[in-house]
Amino acid sequence: MHQRWRPSVTVAAVIEHDGRFLLVEEHTPEGLRLNNPAGHLEPGETPLQAVVREALEETARVFAPEALLGVYLARFVRPDEPPDTAPSAAGAAEDITYLRFAYRGRVGEPLPGRTLDSGIVRTLWLTREQIQRETPRHRSPLVMRCIDDHLAGVRHSLDLVQADASLHVPRVLGRS
Repeated sequence: MHQRWRPSVTVAAVIEHDGRFLLVEEHTPEGLRLNNPAGHLEPGETPLQAVVREALEETARVFAPEALLGVYLARFVRPDEPPDTAPSAAGAAEDITYLRFAYRGRVGEPLPGRTLDSGIVRTLWLTREQIQRETPRHRSPLVMRCIDDHLAGVRHSLDLVQADASLHVPRVLGRS
């Protein structure tokens, strides 16, 4: 039977202050990478709720979304593991399509005593030029695309993405 294709839904925060953008440096299987504060949508959560949560977890700062920047698709393929490593569960390359909801907004100062999420090494404020020079270290091609869209003034109303009340009904075990 053919398995249904399901993109991985993520959110990202694009945060600019005085010409610099807040990025995170994080551990990945490919090494240390730079990304917008970002993460996966969780069950029962709207993209807007998710981006506020993810930005807090990854930067220790409260994120105040001002606009939806855009909805983006990107594909990531991780090749088969080298022969000296244990194979993945599927034994083949990882092939993931990401559906990213990116929001632009502002953050406050880091919250005292708040630690960064597991895997996040540090946060950095970088100019567009500095970020561009680090392209080989970007976690996704969407890092630069979202920043450039922000700089181009792209913005959509926060209420463009609607969530039906059924989203908040408890899930029945065994059903997806």
